[in-house]
Amino acid sequence: MSNKTSFLLEFSMFPTSSDCRDGSSVSKKVSQIIDMIDKSRVNYKLTPMGTVIETDNIKDALSIVEKAYECLSDCERVYSALKFDIRKNTSNRLTGKIASVEKALGKSVNKYFS
Repeated sequence: MSNKTSFLLEFSMFPTSSDCRDGSSVSKKVSQIIDMIDKSRVNYKLTPMGTVIETDNIKDALSIVEKAYECLSDCERVYSALKFDIRKNTSNRLTGKIASVEKALGKSVNKYFS
């Protein structure tokens, strides 16, 4: 067992003011945040409703949130929601939690039907 602490943070952040949206779309600004996360070399997973990152400490996780806001600092209004799952003596939960469910089910999850 690892003696590390895993900080999973699921968050969403996007502009709500018309000055930073393209009609109702916020993808241009959100893509700037994802680019910043990617360049930070933090493990992450983009989902349709937000982004999940995993860090070794709360300071690094909150630093990503601060940098995300800096990507939107020119916007008049910004919405953000954050959820943490903090667990001691473990790591690699960004993928491990999914693998655990898949093992219990005996099949892969996250299927897309069209």
